[in-house]
Amino acid sequence: MLLHIPKVLTPEQVAQMRDVLDRTDWEDGRNTAGPQAARVKRNQQLTEEHPVAQQLGDTLLKALGRNELFLSAALPHRVFPPLFNRYCDGGEFGMHVDTAVRDVRGKGIRVRTDLSATLFLSEPHEYDGGELVMDDTYGAHAAKLPAGDMVLYPSTSLHRVNAVTRGARVAAICWVQSLVREDAQRTLLYEMDTALQALNRSVPEHPSLLQLTGVYHNLLRRWADL
Repeated sequence: MLLHIPKVLTPEQVAQMRDVLDRTDWEDGRNTAGPQAARVKRNQQLTEEHPVAQQLGDTLLKALGRNELFLSAALPHRVFPPLFNRYCDGGEFGMHVDTAVRDVRGKGIRVRTDLSATLFLSEPHEYDGGELVMDDTYGAHAAKLPAGDMVLYPSTSLHRVNAVTRGARVAAICWVQSLVREDAQRTLLYEMDTALQALNRSVPEHPSLLQLTGVYHNLLRRWADL
């Protein structure tokens, strides 16, 4: 499932993050890439230990914890601390698949990457290029979203970031270990939850709502991977 999640951050939060990030010294993004990814990765990044990354990452994680659409679609069990990156001057990230398991440094925690998320911190008019392009069985899908919006997609997807030929593309990325490992099962649960919410708004007293809610939770109970 590929999902656009709007307004994860408010315009004020985006402006505050950009003010801090624009005054921060960036590092070569290849320092945090594996051998294969390093051959196609050309960007700037903050390491997860960087105090700015930790400060802004906490803000983003709190926002995700309040976002009903993210919680419904991702069913998060663990979220890898957000990393912040910057593409400019032709920077790009060639076609790749994200690492299957990531270690949270200093915490003794491993996160299985079921879902990847990119939160845009630059407005589309601020830069040329920089589209996040994902390939699946239905073809290529490009995302270049307003600042504060997020795209959520399976970490199994082949994807790339097109070269930025003008301006700078600033974004945050994180990975989610879901309660439900399989994308098809997560998608069914998300669609059922969306339908239940719509029914609850339009016919809140309908007796079938209780039965359908039970079905949702019994499926989640069956598929949850703890």
